[in-house]
Amino acid sequence: MKCPVCFRHCDLKEGQVGFCKARINQGNKIVSKNYGLATSLALDPIEKKPLKEFYPGSMILSVGSYGCNLRCPFCQNYEISQFNLEKKSKYISPETLVKEAIDLIPEGNIGIAFTYNEPMVGYEYVRDCSKLAKSYHLKTVLVTNGCSSLDALKEILPYIDAMNIDLKGFNKEYFDYIGSDLEMTKAFIKASYEARIHIELTTLIVPKHNDSVSDMENEAKWIASIDKNIPLHITRYFPMYKETTAMTPLETMDKLITVAKKYLNSVYEGNI
Repeated sequence: MKCPVCFRHCDLKEGQVGFCKARINQGNKIVSKNYGLATSLALDPIEKKPLKEFYPGSMILSVGSYGCNLRCPFCQNYEISQFNLEKKSKYISPETLVKEAIDLIPEGNIGIAFTYNEPMVGYEYVRDCSKLAKSYHLKTVLVTNGCSSLDALKEILPYIDAMNIDLKGFNKEYFDYIGSDLEMTKAFIKASYEARIHIELTTLIVPKHNDSVSDMENEAKWIASIDKNIPLHITRYFPMYKETTAMTPLETMDKLITVAKKYLNSVYEGNI
């Protein structure tokens, strides 16, 4: 059976696990293998997601599982995104997660953020938790690479308030390098915006890969064609995981931020 969640369409036999390590053919049905299995749980500032224009100054309960449908060589959360950590995970039911979020309201918590690994490879958990969270008037946030099918996205859209979507670059060669799909990500961004979700985008600048002025100009123009008020976070790369290229020069960051500001009203520099 072919998994419908992303561009890979993994063809899985009974009992076989997909590329993302989080989906499995079980009983001739592709299901989430990491449902409710948490590897990380923390109360974070909303700005850490990063979201600058969604309830600034607030806190949000962040939960992550394991698995990802990409293999970015510079992955910053590779310890949980790139490995099967089923045996090192703790099961947290949607009811338990929502109760914990409610208990943290006195500490400034506004809701739940699905983050750290790629949440869309286990979108069923995101859907079930978010639906329950909305019944308690909690805010829900998705931090995602946006490389997911529109069918999977539609399952969660009614229950999500905000997203930070990782628009990793704007040329096909770079997306081939990281093993992703630019057109799928663009469609994901458009559909989320049209659903009136608050969205902010992030682009990590990796020297010699996605740091050209022309790419940033094309990216910013494309974002502006949707809405010039969509915030863009341009973040600085540091060597991580398998990528050993030297950190992004500050002059490169300044140059690309200046370019993006020609077309967009909200451009933020990040040092993630």
